[in-house]
Amino acid sequence: MPMGHTATAQAGSGGLTATEHRLANGLRVVLSEDHLTPVAAVCLWYDVGSRHEVKGRTGLAHLFEHLMFQGSGQVKGNGRFELVQGAGGSLNGTTSFERTNYFETMPTHQLELALWLEADRMGSLLAALDEESMENQRDVVKNERRQRYDNVPYGTAFEKLTALAYPEGHPYHHTPIGSMADLDAATLEDAQTFFRTYYAPNNAVLSVVGDIDPEQTLAWIEKYFGSIPSHDGKQPPRDGTLPGTIGEQLREVVHEEVPARALMAAYRLPHDGTRECDAADLALTVLGGGESSRLHNRLVRRDRTAVAAGFGLLRLSGAPSLGWLDVKTSGGVEVPQIEAAVDEELARFAAEGPTPEEMERAQAQLEREWLDRLGTVSGRADELCRYAVLFGDPQLALTAVRRVLDVTAQEVQEAARAHLRPDNRAVLVYEPVEPADETDGTDAHEGADK
Repeated sequence: MPMGHTATAQAGSGGLTATEHRLANGLRVVLSEDHLTPVAAVCLWYDVGSRHEVKGRTGLAHLFEHLMFQGSGQVKGNGRFELVQGAGGSLNGTTSFERTNYFETMPTHQLELALWLEADRMGSLLAALDEESMENQRDVVKNERRQRYDNVPYGTAFEKLTALAYPEGHPYHHTPIGSMADLDAATLEDAQTFFRTYYAPNNAVLSVVGDIDPEQTLAWIEKYFGSIPSHDGKQPPRDGTLPGTIGEQLREVVHEEVPARALMAAYRLPHDGTRECDAADLALTVLGGGESSRLHNRLVRRDRTAVAAGFGLLRLSGAPSLGWLDVKTSGGVEVPQIEAAVDEELARFAAEGPTPEEMERAQAQLEREWLDRLGTVSGRADELCRYAVLFGDPQLALTAVRRVLDVTAQEVQEAARAHLRPDNRAVLVYEPVEPADETDGTDAHEGADK
């Protein structure tokens, strides 16, 4: 039977609690009661993402996110959607560099159904995985790539900047979507091996949050998940360690059919889970987090050289995080003018640091985002899984904001000085080109699968 401990509200947790349990097969379980509304969220994180993939077989983690909705031993085809939505619930799944997750939000009285469904595909997906479902979802993923990456303005920016920021051979060099060539090359045997290796209870964390009876919930989890065997064949992800800064400015100019010139850049930042990463997050928030930020005020309001300017943080635990700059120019403004203004603002911030008002506003902004995530049962379930998988302790999710509020203005300034420099970024410049002649009979998707 599962083992657990009593929930205790920690200081800075907003009164939220969570209990942890582990089944004999290694499945970690996190429960958090919340009786405000009669709903329950189920979230299952598997410790597998694109960083676990090898060259020539990229995109398997994302492909499996789709295959997991194609039926299992007891549920055929799209039956999972029919059962969950018919019960008044919602469901989905996502893939990232560092994890794959699946989640449902259900009326409380339908919680057992969600747990059974997750256990059924964890334990019996291979019974339903065949060439037909493989081909079906391969085509779906390839079409998703066309729609989200290849055939939309600036769609390839994330992929290009990631490839620039992380060197060839690095586990984060490629994005979770994978390449068309690798998706074509993936075999049914590849998929079966991938599932056996990573989709095992000892490689997963299950969280259940909401209007639940913990004892009954644990009994259901033991009933449905307890008999699924563990698997010991997983290899640890390749080392993602890199120097603290890039040491040079990496640059690529892209000539595409885009609405306006754009300057995008990725700055190498400290790993997620560190105080330095929280300080960098605050720096990016002051500089580019919303319409009160320095870059928006300078480029959009004052100079009117840009129609949008922002900074965001891609938090990563197994590799340096990335500070993501995105500026879309106004009218005929040239990128060098924008870049000079950005560098001027970053240099000023590194020299002076944030004002007390900026620190207060940035910390309040990050606190609100934290409260928004933990304020819903689905958001809290996801955060509990995240901290359990990536940092080994789900309780850290409940106190994350306290650590952000403890960061000082001096630490924020030091983070900017150390990392927000021209020699620590990969730069992508988009230059518009005239639309191609659409009357030459060429298929708009021709060559997309090459």
